[in-house]
Order: sequence, then structure tokens, then C-alpha cells
Amino acid sequence: MAFWKRNSKRKKDEHEMSFLEHLEELRWRILYIIIGLIIGTIAAWIFIDFFVEKILLLPANKANLKLQNLKPFGQLFLYLEVAMIIGFIISVPNFFYQVWKFVAPALKKNEKKYVFSIVTFTTICFIAGIVFAYFVMLPLTLQFASQFGTERIENNFAVNEYFSIILSVMIGAGVVFELPMLSFFLSKIGILTPKIMRKFWRHSILTIFVMSAVLTPGGDPISQILLAVPLILLYEISILISRIFSKKKEEFE
Repeated sequence: MAFWKRNSKRKKDEHEMSFLEHLEELRWRILYIIIGLIIGTIAAWIFIDFFVEKILLLPANKANLKLQNLKPFGQLFLYLEVAMIIGFIISVPNFFYQVWKFVAPALKKNEKKYVFSIVTFTTICFIAGIVFAYFVMLPLTLQFASQFGTERIENNFAVNEYFSIILSVMIGAGVVFELPMLSFFLSKIGILTPKIMRKFWRHSILTIFVMSAVLTPGGDPISQILLAVPLILLYEISILISRIFSKKKEEFE
């Protein structure tokens, strides 16, 4: 009886998930992500006045921007949109956890124990990008936008356009700050190597400046440079990460 249990456990460990089982696992992970998003959105809605008045409108106040609502019920729908985006940011740890749990079956047994550390570091990278955008990029970008033009033309900004700019820049910066984690993952599965990253270094720098131009509204060159510099630094860090884990992979093999 004991032998049968050990044999059954071994077969269970060696069992590979079928295509339908992968789809079922993906369905549950997506469901957990949606539940986390709903919980985060509800939490954001409870404190929506604080997020809007004390956080998101603060860059506008510092830049002396004049905001106005131009649509009926515009502020209501705007608050709902802001709550959903903030809810996503709040649920980011759960999002990354569900993604890595879905990937976990493809990992080796000794790699699965690092899932919590990976989720933590991935979340930190994302939040670091948001913080960088909020405290460095947005103040300079909004200052440039408010001062550009002539005295005869008054700069009044639609409030939905303002929130669209600051939220897109913050989320965009959070995403691009995931470059080290992307390098880690691609290096672990053998797609990316330090040699490849060094070979295409010039192409990558050009891509970084293009990304900076896209993510920086208004074409402010100062903000573009401010975003490009940390991205270049992140690219160099990614090369180092790729070198470390490529060596570990070779030693393990």
C-alpha cells in the first residue's frame, strides 16, 4: 500500500498538463486577476477623493494648470476610469503572482521556490517606474506645457486630457521599468544572451529614445532625456542580469 502511494505520487509529479488543462489553468488565473482588479477598484473608489485631490491633481496645482470639465457627467465617468486604473495598480502584486503561477509548471523544481521573490521584485520595478514618472517626468512635462505659447492664448486644459496624460505616462514608465525582469525571464529560457544584447546595443539605444518620445506627451525634449537616461541604465543592468543567469544556466547544464 505504501509503495502504491509513493508510485502514485511520483506519477502525479511527472504528469504533464494537457492543452485543455493549460486552458483551464489560464481561465482560473484570469479569473483571479479580474477578482483582484475588482477588489482594487472598490478600494480605490472608497478613497477616490484622496487619490484625485491629494495625488493626481497635485502636479497640476504645482504647474498652475487650469483644468475644466467639458462633458455632462464627465467627472463621474472620469472618477470611474481613475478608480479602475488605480485599482489595477493596487492589484499589481496579485497580477504578477497569477502570471508567474501560470508559468510555474514550466519551471524547474528549484526555480519554483523563487516565485515570491520574483513577484516582489517585479512589483518593485513597476512601482519604481510610477514613482519616477510622478516625481520627475510629470512636473517638468506639465511645467513645459503650461508655459509654452503666447500671452494672448490662455492655456486651459480639459480635465480628461490631463488625467489621460498623467496616467498613461505613469503606467508606461511602470511597464518599461520591467526591463530587468524581462531580461531575467528571457535569459532563463535561453532566448536572450549578453552577446545578443551587446550586439544590438545601438539599435536598443535608438529604440529607447523612440519609446521616450512616445511616452512623453507634448514632445518635451527634457522629459524625453529624463526618461531615456534611466532606461539606458536599466538596459545595462539587464545585460548584467542576463550574464549572471546565462552563466548559472550553463553551469547547471
